[in-house]
Amino acid sequence: RTAMTTQDARPIKIEVKNLTKRFGDLLVLDDMNFTIRKGEFLAIVGPTGCGKTTFLNCLSKLMPTSEGDIYKHNISFVFQEPTCFPWRTVRENVAYGMEIKRWDKKLIEGKLDAILPLVGLADTAELYPNQVSASMVQRIAVARAFAVEPDLLMMDEPYGQLDIKLRFYLEDELVKLWKALGSTVLFVTHNIEEAVYVAERILVLTNKPTNIKKEIVVDLPRPRDTVSDDFIRIRKQVTELIRWW
Repeated sequence: RTAMTTQDARPIKIEVKNLTKRFGDLLVLDDMNFTIRKGEFLAIVGPTGCGKTTFLNCLSKLMPTSEGDIYKHNISFVFQEPTCFPWRTVRENVAYGMEIKRWDKKLIEGKLDAILPLVGLADTAELYPNQVSASMVQRIAVARAFAVEPDLLMMDEPYGQLDIKLRFYLEDELVKLWKALGSTVLFVTHNIEEAVYVAERILVLTNKPTNIKKEIVVDLPRPRDTVSDDFIRIRKQVTELIRWW
């Protein structure tokens, strides 16, 4: 199909070879191999307790691997629990990563002017985190991570705590941001519908010891229609893969 060809034409940005992680005698990640292409939106799903967090921690180098190589460098991370500095305004929070990287002040200002409207934070830019809603605090974390132009942006259940209507709205915003900035995104979620809604490709993980059970290409037009036959078919396919061991 055409989307597959387009996807394959993009250069490989991240390459993971033989990723293995043991805690003593317990094998958690079992010789995982995959690539992520430049500008790709990849989702990871799997059964509860399958080692998704260990996988992310190894990938981000927050945790050493037992064996294997990960070829990449500049990474941003958005956790389930958003982190904001209460003493900095929304705008200053989003700017934080760029300041740490010692970006030029003019460049930071330009980036803020471009990114804040994309995530619906332009009107609240001068407020403090305790003056905005929980969804806005999560938007701050997302905008801050995207702003530094990482090679790979890793998102661990970023909308897990929010209600379903709000999630769809924020997922649309996220896709808009990804398209506008051309970022490479690895999105981990327990929510299968969310994975099918946002991703170009889904890696389904097995139970522990974790490996990649199957790769599903999500070749659907955007914005995605969650009640279309194709959407439901892919969602069912992923659900079955997680359900049957």
